[in-house]
Amino acid sequence: MDDTLSVLARADATKLKSFAETLIPDLGEIEVLQSQSGLVMLPMRDTAKGVAFHLGEVLMSEAHIRKGDVQGYGMRRGHDLEASMAMALVDLAMATNVRRADCKAFCDAQAEALQQADDDALRRVEATRVNMETF
Repeated sequence: MDDTLSVLARADATKLKSFAETLIPDLGEIEVLQSQSGLVMLPMRDTAKGVAFHLGEVLMSEAHIRKGDVQGYGMRRGHDLEASMAMALVDLAMATNVRRADCKAFCDAQAEALQQADDDALRRVEATRVNMETF
């Protein structure tokens, strides 16, 4: 399964914007279909009863672009339209095979950094775990 969009959605915004900026000359003319921020509902599932409910709303930024018949999409948490547009540019570049190897290398590096950050967070959480059997 290709998790490129998942990685780009969580990638470092500054690095993502810088990388996407380098893709613009190679992509050529692009049509912006949508660039907006808005609230989306955050669905959760009650594990006891198995029913879905909405925990609340999350502010998201979304960009949708096109080059010819090929489209690029980006959606990121928060009000950063530039970052969502950068995500859409990388998605479009990969879909049109524009500097695909560079895009894949960027995504792989970001995936590794995100995995390391997740591992660090889980280690910090694990360090606070209390074993109730010892009480």
